[in-house]
Amino acid sequence: VRLRNSPAGNSRKPALGGLTSPSPHVARARAVRTMARSTASIALLLLATMCPAWGWKFLSNVKMPTVKDIAQHRQAAARFGDKKLVVVTGTSSGLGRKTARALLRTGQYHVVGAVRDLDKMEAVAEIEGFDTDNFTPMHVELNSFDSVRKFCDELGDFKAGRPIDRLICNAGIYQPSLDHPKWSKDNVEQQMQVNYLSHFLMVSLLLDDVARAPEPRVILVGSVTGNDHTVGGGGVYPIADLHDLDGLKAGAKKPVAMFDGYNFDGAKAYKDSKLCLMMLANALHDKYHRQTGIAFSAIYPGCIADSPLFREKRAWFRQFFPIFMKYITGGYVSEEEAGMRLFQVAHDPRCTKSGVYWSWNGGPREGRGDAALERDGQILGGGGAGGGWDSIYENDQSDKVLDKEKAENLFKYSSLVCDAEWPKPHQPKSPCPTLKVVGAMTAAATRKEELKRMRAKPTAGRGATLVGGATTAADAVVGNTVGRVFATLQSKLLGPLPEEALTGSFEGQDDPSADDASGRRRGRFGFLRRLRRRGGAEADVLGTAAASHSVPQHTVLEGGLPLSPALAAELTAEAGHHAPAHHRTHESSARFAEGITHEARDLDNLSQEDMQAMEQRLIEAVSDGPTERRNGQAVGSA
Repeated sequence: VRLRNSPAGNSRKPALGGLTSPSPHVARARAVRTMARSTASIALLLLATMCPAWGWKFLSNVKMPTVKDIAQHRQAAARFGDKKLVVVTGTSSGLGRKTARALLRTGQYHVVGAVRDLDKMEAVAEIEGFDTDNFTPMHVELNSFDSVRKFCDELGDFKAGRPIDRLICNAGIYQPSLDHPKWSKDNVEQQMQVNYLSHFLMVSLLLDDVARAPEPRVILVGSVTGNDHTVGGGGVYPIADLHDLDGLKAGAKKPVAMFDGYNFDGAKAYKDSKLCLMMLANALHDKYHRQTGIAFSAIYPGCIADSPLFREKRAWFRQFFPIFMKYITGGYVSEEEAGMRLFQVAHDPRCTKSGVYWSWNGGPREGRGDAALERDGQILGGGGAGGGWDSIYENDQSDKVLDKEKAENLFKYSSLVCDAEWPKPHQPKSPCPTLKVVGAMTAAATRKEELKRMRAKPTAGRGATLVGGATTAADAVVGNTVGRVFATLQSKLLGPLPEEALTGSFEGQDDPSADDASGRRRGRFGFLRRLRRRGGAEADVLGTAAASHSVPQHTVLEGGLPLSPALAAELTAEAGHHAPAHHRTHESSARFAEGITHEARDLDNLSQEDMQAMEQRLIEAVSDGPTERRNGQAVGSA
């Protein structure tokens, strides 16, 4: 309209409909925009082809936006901007506090601190100088499964559809001094619930939200005490050991305090909880890494000897333990450095690998005497201080941590204790709509064919059938019309079976091509043919007599009379001894055969008494005399 009303527009010839054609620069701009869109689409498709995992996740997240989705997207953009969303448990003290500070200092993250004391968290945030615009404290009591569920619900409302980029399970308690357990609100020993089970439940509730992030990570804070092939884990009593998980299998509820089912030991309960976390990281990697793209890992940042974790230890221990770790063992790490290590696993692009147990300063710790004093305790070694950003490495894990069978049981029974629900593990599948339609059609056809195959199950016993709900009248009509046509065309196109396919059976059947899957001979008089095969010459007479009468086909096809071994032996003996003398007339034999086949129409409904009566009548017909039963078997008088 502007072109038509402008002098330049009026000077040109009008186009169709009275509208002027666009000027060259407008047409050029439109062409550039169209080309840009096409190039972007092609680039995305190529990237999806070269990176299948990323491409499938990208395509699976593509959907038509709803009004609610648009509103949530605007709300999330206003709240978080382009920052990644990180959830850290236990940010009010110790390792979690320093980790949150390191994350916030980058300006790239919005941190949600999950704590049980919001007033304390507010004071800590002020002391540490947290950017309150990018830090949100939220209440959670890890001593309560209900509180964990409530936290996850509130987090879902707060993040407004934004996926969770990092989930860091850090919070923990250590109660080694008491000789009796403390119980949670769910009557579970507190260390096992706070350190392990509540985090287990939290991961299950947030797994789908984490999986939607571009490069998601779930980080579980383990410990050297859970790795018993080290000095710190295997050289200091008690040793972490879940044994056969008898306590967990019993429900791990009061009075059962330990997962192994034995008496309570506070220090061992803490070590067992860390062993559970490290095993959980491996189990999650095995089950869900390829499916979700989440990098699951465990870490040991070193021994934070002056951490509030030891607040329940005696005063003299809290005073001298940091000195011992710093100058004797060289394993001391400050809260500041440990926080930087946990931050590194959440931030460093090198830590996107899944199924890893991260540690720092690999190599033996040497020079503990004077060198320790000169370096103020900064001795290099696994778990020791120093080394910097590049000292991270993939640490070895003990046989207990790598026990997949026990990890599977741990996963299963932990889910029962805290009522956690997990998605079904599966290999990643393409979200392509065409493949989904083809897959659904293939699954339906396969199910139908499987129902046909199971209809007469040979191992199910006499008269056993398997009926599927999907076998409807429509299926029968189609199978008897279109199905027959296609079957005929298929046999004509494919040709006859080769001789090698029909021979080579070691069962010794007379005619392999004439028996179906259950071993029964097909045809109009299949029942009487089997009787002839088992009974010899006398049964052959019955078959010949019946052949001269019109026996309905379905009476023979629907049923069969599986003879017992004793009856087959009796028929064989009778046939061998009395075949020439006891041939019947065609009329009597035909009447007998017709009566038997009439009663054999529906063997499924015959009782044991009916079958025994049929056996007795059959032997009487063959032996030409009355029978008696000995030891439950029919015996002919002859």
